[in-house]
Amino acid sequence: MKRLRIILLALAVSFLAAGCSDIKNVNNISLASCGVKYITPTGLRSMSGVLLLEIDNPSFHFTVSDVEGCVKFSERKMIVFTAGEIPVQKHSCQVYELPCTASLAEKVSYLDIMAIAAKSSYEGLTADVDLRVTLKSGLATTLHFKDIDLSQISQ
Repeated sequence: MKRLRIILLALAVSFLAAGCSDIKNVNNISLASCGVKYITPTGLRSMSGVLLLEIDNPSFHFTVSDVEGCVKFSERKMIVFTAGEIPVQKHSCQVYELPCTASLAEKVSYLDIMAIAAKSSYEGLTADVDLRVTLKSGLATTLHFKDIDLSQISQ
């Protein structure tokens, strides 16, 4: 009986140590690059599309959902968006397709957006993003990111 307890304790410690290695890698999860696969106008002030997100995940499986945010140009809010859900595979670096819908912010026209797009550069564009991350176990948290420089992560 004593030997069984020692074996179970050794197994528990080894599983805990293996799980801790993933927890140490949580800080290393990164968005390596992002881009736009396509955008389709759906109304006078709205559009839908798919974003391409390259996520480097040296840690455990999680799901990104409830994505909301805005894209700004020189501190002026240009686009407000929401996005779907993507499961991020553990120990991987993959490109994920994130379906999203967007609308133009107040006092912004498609001409304003086209003028920025004509530059063919993301220089001056930033984003504020709120998203929910859910682990396989069901634990979840909401993350908030402000003033993400899109020129640093664009494809």
